Amino acid sequence: LAIAHKCRPTSHTMDKSITLPPDEIFRNLENAKRFAIDIVAKVRSFDHTTKAPSDKLYEISVQEEVTARLHFIKFENAYIETCLDFIKDHLVNTETKVIKATVDKEDEMTCLIKGCNFVLRNIPHEAFVYAKHADSEFRFQTTHPDIFPYLLVNIGSGVSIVKVESEDKFERIGGSSIGGGTFWGLGALLTKTKRFDELLQLASKGQHTSVDMLVKDIYGGSYGSLGLTGDLIASSFGKSATADKEFSKEDMAKSLLHMISNDIGQLACLYAKLHDLSRVYFGGFFIRGHPVTMHTITYSINFFTKGEVQALFLRHEGYLGAIGAFLKGAEEDNPNQYSWGENYAGSSGLMSVSPDMNPMQRARSGTFDMLEMDRLERQLVNLPLLQDPSSYIPDTVDLTEDALAREYWLYCFEDALDGVVKRAVASQPDMPEAAERAEKFRHKYRHKLETLRHQPFAYGSLTVRSLLDTREHCLNEFNFPDPYSKIKQRENDIALKYYQKAVKSLEQLNWEEKQFALVRGCLNTIHPGFLLQGPPHKCALFFVDNKLLCRGTEVVLASNSGPALNDVTNGELQILTERIAAMDPVIQAGLSEDRLTLVQSGSSSPCLDLSRLDKVLAMVVRERQTDLVVIEGMGRAIHTNYYAMLSCESLKMAVIKNSWLADRLGGKLFSVVFKYEVPAVKTSQDSVALTPS
Repeated sequence: LAIAHKCRPTSHTMDKSITLPPDEIFRNLENAKRFAIDIVAKVRSFDHTTKAPSDKLYEISVQEEVTARLHFIKFENAYIETCLDFIKDHLVNTETKVIKATVDKEDEMTCLIKGCNFVLRNIPHEAFVYAKHADSEFRFQTTHPDIFPYLLVNIGSGVSIVKVESEDKFERIGGSSIGGGTFWGLGALLTKTKRFDELLQLASKGQHTSVDMLVKDIYGGSYGSLGLTGDLIASSFGKSATADKEFSKEDMAKSLLHMISNDIGQLACLYAKLHDLSRVYFGGFFIRGHPVTMHTITYSINFFTKGEVQALFLRHEGYLGAIGAFLKGAEEDNPNQYSWGENYAGSSGLMSVSPDMNPMQRARSGTFDMLEMDRLERQLVNLPLLQDPSSYIPDTVDLTEDALAREYWLYCFEDALDGVVKRAVASQPDMPEAAERAEKFRHKYRHKLETLRHQPFAYGSLTVRSLLDTREHCLNEFNFPDPYSKIKQRENDIALKYYQKAVKSLEQLNWEEKQFALVRGCLNTIHPGFLLQGPPHKCALFFVDNKLLCRGTEVVLASNSGPALNDVTNGELQILTERIAAMDPVIQAGLSEDRLTLVQSGSSSPCLDLSRLDKVLAMVVRERQTDLVVIEGMGRAIHTNYYAMLSCESLKMAVIKNSWLADRLGGKLFSVVFKYEVPAVKTSQDSVALTPS
């Protein structure tokens, strides 16, 4: 069962956190309406034409900004009375809240499909392949830009097989009466076990070969001429008819699970082939993330399709109906016009329910799971210059699979926690409760790191980017939107004072000396006319952090929409550019002639996902026929996009500021990576790594 509710702001609390223990969760949800209040750092330029100008470039003020957040809570039916009491006390007879539920079958299926479309479109690592015996049991898939068409196999009491062709076009093309209810019912008769989860636990410990008749039991080995291996099941429960012995509950439960899973798998394969569909998602209460169930279905799909079709499972399949019910009830708000993002701070994440994995987490997640989705005020789309959006993977290293790298980075982020807490408190000197909130942040983020240490698959593929984003989400949860705000303000003030002097010294260098001066970081700002030689490009797109500014001709500067670490935001960059333009006629001309454009990237992360960029930025890139992309900074060019292939020339630059990473890449601390690439259709790529002397 899941509850979905939309939150609206009514108070000015500074602490938006919610705790998960079962005895507190519904009491805390009484304050859910506060979750829509997000404290963000706003920058406002000072008017330097007044008689008493300020010494500072801009001021930082903390303002409340209304955003939308969806909260979904999933819990066992044993807590249904607690749920109903909560609904009665807080949701009934109120003006601002509407209750939506999946009641009849037609409505339930509509909600299910709407929910499935929503998570596939908005959560990049939603779908995964389950590989029981692999080092990483969960292998997350890159979501195709076009999620349609696909086959959804919903396994509840029975089985419904639905072909989904678009947002509003779907059809139930088949099904079966042999589903989860069959497993539960026959399992109860065979084992006298009434609880569904207990049946799955029995099955996980059983040996189906004690009950099932195999090919080798009939033929003494494999049946080569038919391509049947000896270990293949020839007859489910076949041995029970002739063997004069008692069979264990575990073995019978395992045999029953195989029988039903194989039947569903074969049925799904036949419909997928009939309708020429390669993407097949499985959901429903029969799945619920149980490893033994996912493994048997995966085996069945692999066998019947000879590996041509993969069984895909969803991280949030238990929420699909509730998400769809919300979307159906909020159609007047047109929620699909926005993009949404999972909030790692408020979501419990995918948790293994294997009995031998992390029993502490299992005990907690067995009762309550939570999903929080934040509405982004911008639609996010692919960068039009991606060579193949369907194969684009932002992250350079998957920490889910690289155990050595995973352990290092988890330690690294935990070790840095004290410094982050100090910066957070220092960023709000006028708020006496900041220290208390910072300690809550410390506790929550440390708990997230501990969860990821045991279950690195909790939020999809674990990467440096996801660790950074989780930290940013936790900081925002306790209203520390920009811990580096004071530092950035101070450094920007200093940089502007030395701008003209630095540019003048660069102008005295020859072309080659300028390039090395810039690449080595002598100047953290790129001035028009520097860096590139030869004919000017039509338009250059720069993804900036706290350093890059602009180059001549037509230039698009894409900066973060929201704060992350010490990276410049679009609001700050607007002010900086305005001040520089007052000192530099080249910049002034670029702005006035519309050859220099500042655009939000749509990101609030130190890293960069080129598949989730502001739609306005994508439009500008397309309209201006951009033929050069510059990605600068370790987060954007090393942790992400190092292997990104673009359809135009690209330049990736970064200083390696981490000794472990430098060693992993075969260089030294503060080495400079300078990677210039030309699409293969033009010429081969050229990559240069410069080591400081």
